Amino acid sequence: MSGCTAPRYGHRTASGAENCPVCRYKRAGYGRSSGYGYSSSGYGSSSYSSSSPSYSYGGGRGSGGSARPRWARSGSSASYTPDQVAELTPVRETLEKTAAAQPDLRDVFLCHAWPDRRSKAKDLHDQLTAVGVKVWFSEKDLGLGVPMMRTIDRGLANSLIGLVLVTPAMLEALPREGVADKELSALLRGNRLVPVMDEVTFEQLVKVSPLLASRSGLSTKENTWPEIIEQIADLVKVHRPAT
Repeated sequence: MSGCTAPRYGHRTASGAENCPVCRYKRAGYGRSSGYGYSSSGYGSSSYSSSSPSYSYGGGRGSGGSARPRWARSGSSASYTPDQVAELTPVRETLEKTAAAQPDLRDVFLCHAWPDRRSKAKDLHDQLTAVGVKVWFSEKDLGLGVPMMRTIDRGLANSLIGLVLVTPAMLEALPREGVADKELSALLRGNRLVPVMDEVTFEQLVKVSPLLASRSGLSTKENTWPEIIEQIADLVKVHRPAT
């Protein structure tokens, strides 16, 4: 039997639990729920410690219910578990301090694998832009004939936070230590990074990048794309002082 699809934050919908290969049996009465944090493989909640709690895009700490973070925009329909609020709060605090000191920065730098640039990454860019998030995106901001690495370096420096789109293509790209790996290395310094997992399991990611797997993030295993877009917009929309 495969593992729980929501090992940390817990299933927020009945359909999510019904489709989970572990929890559907628990719901049917075959055993007692005890939480699931991959501790048997060494990747429990205490592994890969950082300034924020470990990330495994699911819920093993028994996180039923919902919470509304203080940064949620008025009228936002995004829902959060208490664990998500706790884990994203350090990111938000870093973002607020940076925005106060440098009000002209873009909201996010989008790190993605090269094969995703005209598909999944472009879709994410377009959806974020549609809700007012200012995104640095290589397909738009990397012009012809410009020094690529210097331009990317400026993009990283001039963005409040980094989003890492973790897809099967990204898992293949990271071991090759290409451009995406260099972007990720820069973003891993400090609370400036939020992974967005799409079609990737925690077990796959932790084998390739334990540090990235330790960061709080969002996952299409637990939320729809419209919900993830709302959560990102809530996180990065900060009041900035007039310049």
